[in-house]
Amino acid sequence: MPWEALDTELAAVAGTVSVYAGRLGRPPAYTRLPDVPHYAASTMKVAVLAALYRAAEAGAVDLNAAVPVVNEFDSARPGAGRFSCAAEYDNDEAVWARLGGTAPLGWLAERMIVRSSNLATNLVLGQVGLPAVAKVWADSGARHSRTERGIEDFAARDAGLDNQVTAADLTGLFGGIVRSRLASPDTCAAMLDVLLGQERGEDLAAGLPPGTRIAHKNGWVRGVRHGAGVVFPDDAPPYAVVVCTSAPPDGAAGPSDDRDERARRLVARVSALVWAARHGLGTVR
Repeated sequence: MPWEALDTELAAVAGTVSVYAGRLGRPPAYTRLPDVPHYAASTMKVAVLAALYRAAEAGAVDLNAAVPVVNEFDSARPGAGRFSCAAEYDNDEAVWARLGGTAPLGWLAERMIVRSSNLATNLVLGQVGLPAVAKVWADSGARHSRTERGIEDFAARDAGLDNQVTAADLTGLFGGIVRSRLASPDTCAAMLDVLLGQERGEDLAAGLPPGTRIAHKNGWVRGVRHGAGVVFPDDAPPYAVVVCTSAPPDGAAGPSDDRDERARRLVARVSALVWAARHGLGTVR
């Protein structure tokens, strides 16, 4: 794989592109700006999933418990009051259909990942708390990633409380799940099953042959497009691939819709290139 050619291609992209690709538990075959922080978008939901399943393993929560489905949450900013999610920015009507009723905690966690539901995320986060998510990041070896607020907690955001990730830290998080480093083998296998059930086929999955097994989570907001996961080829060992893209300010690289489409194609292209190199990923450049 001509990694140098990929370096040149990514350097020409407007904004910041970070990449991590390689076998689990081994030095990466290719990295580009792996420790540069990006706004997390929905990739932070994987850390929330891990915090929940670890709490369930410890007996602190019950994944079968019925949780009230509400749309009002305490801000992470002290004294800021409460905030809500906007239905039009969510990706899962099934969770919103239960508003005012209840839903099993484990089901909410699944919808948080496979459909990237923001409402489900805040409900799960309310069950485990931000400190438990911070502990997941720490235990996975993260150096720069942080989850300091819920989705659409704008008062906390404006106070400087933010959700950030790096390509290297996301690799460590996924690796900790796949290699059973963050919980017992059974609990990590259950988390992996949720990630393998991902229904969003854009980004990394779009760069793979149909039917390829991939445990992944993508994330997107205006100017941000990420894909992070572990691919399980039939003919090679599993490998991690993470692509984080952050566009320059509005107007600097064309209309936002065009930028988002280009970012989706870019994440898929990098995924396809790493797939093509899968047999040689044990060789560090």
